[in-house]
Amino acid sequence: MKKLIKNGTVVTATDQYEADVLIEDGKITAIGSNLSDKADEVIDAKGAYLFPGGIDPHTHLDMPFGGSVTSDDFETGTIAAAYGGTTTIIDFCLTNKGEPLKNSIQTWHDKSKDKAVIDYGFHLMIGEVNDAVLNEIPEIIEDEGITSFKVFMAYKNVFQADDQTLFRTLLTAKEHGALVMVHAENGDVIDYLVNEALEKGNTDPIYHALTRPPEVEGEATGRAAQLTGLANSQLYVVHVSCAEAVKKIAEARQKGYQVWGETCPQYLVLDQTDLEKPNFEGAKYVWSPPLREKWNQEVLWNALKNGQLQTLGSDQCSFNFKGQKELGKGDFTKIPNGGPIIEDRFSLFFSEGVKKGRITINQFVDIVSTRTAKLFGLFPQKGTIAVGSDADIVIFDPNQERTISVDTHHMNVDYSAFEGMEITGEPVSVLSRGEFVIKDKQFVGKPGNGQYLKRKRYESQTEIPEKVLQ
Repeated sequence: MKKLIKNGTVVTATDQYEADVLIEDGKITAIGSNLSDKADEVIDAKGAYLFPGGIDPHTHLDMPFGGSVTSDDFETGTIAAAYGGTTTIIDFCLTNKGEPLKNSIQTWHDKSKDKAVIDYGFHLMIGEVNDAVLNEIPEIIEDEGITSFKVFMAYKNVFQADDQTLFRTLLTAKEHGALVMVHAENGDVIDYLVNEALEKGNTDPIYHALTRPPEVEGEATGRAAQLTGLANSQLYVVHVSCAEAVKKIAEARQKGYQVWGETCPQYLVLDQTDLEKPNFEGAKYVWSPPLREKWNQEVLWNALKNGQLQTLGSDQCSFNFKGQKELGKGDFTKIPNGGPIIEDRFSLFFSEGVKKGRITINQFVDIVSTRTAKLFGLFPQKGTIAVGSDADIVIFDPNQERTISVDTHHMNVDYSAFEGMEITGEPVSVLSRGEFVIKDKQFVGKPGNGQYLKRKRYESQTEIPEKVLQ
């Protein structure tokens, strides 16, 4: 079935121009002026931008954590993502020590089977390194197309791995063409600070932030970057929240290291004072790394603008306030970490970034889609509007004003992290491989239509290093 999108303005990471886009069999087959091909459906996109579908490199759907499970699964989470302009997600597959990695991958296949409405892939956690794990990694890259592996430097006695595990993972990734991801916080120091706070009776949500100061994120980021340089490997630092971490990434890149950084919308618009909200409302904003003092926001925006940070993930990890976040009343360590972000990532970043002049519209596309596709082995199938690419297209009204609210969002969670924020710009229709998932702001997709993506190996990307923050 042919579709023809007419009169829209195509925007990629490098270009912006008015054009018609022809879609056939899930692919973009022509881009040009006044295309006259006979189509089964003609869509008038006058006044709208045509963006490549957003790619969210950082989600946690149907994930167990802290005695609970995230409230959004692969169905509700991907529906919300589609409403927000995201057409591809990469979810984190957790592993268990002593078990074959493939067992965990199968668990995540089972979680996602017949549920996702958009395309998806997996990252794989590495919690230990031994002969069995090292032997499995090449098979997983080849058979599953999983080409990114995550190591936690935090969550002591739960997920945290030691430096040797990180270093050997970096060496293995270099050998087999994979990208190593780190949650960069010093878990040992955090463990000490948390126990100290509890002994003093400091149990409110704000102490989640005060026991995870920016210094522990900066230290771990710098350590991971140094080990990456030693291994001559490649590193992707997830959810960067503060100036200390940005500086370490910039310094590593200045040395020529293949180090990449991701931040998230929550760190760009929210701050540490949200954890001080009364009546335990601060628990809604408990995630790791924590929200920082407000001045860090400008540092993060500048880092995105000048290329020191390259991508925007949601770190979607939704827990209901009632019955889940409330588990931590009287003990902030028992508040499930995470927030509902997947639906607002795309539009919020456009509104706060492009509309307010912090980034260009081409940088917007690069950060929310193209760069992620390149880093994680999906480009040019995903991440751009080009002949031969998947027809993942967002028809976007740049002038639509709306207020973010739990009353209108589509995530399966009882609060919004951005409640009451007024933003400009909204997806009108969203196509995944040429089929509407959202049409005129209504969900028309089908659970199970999302395809699992086997990704290509990591390819080295050379850039001119940015200036280091002074």
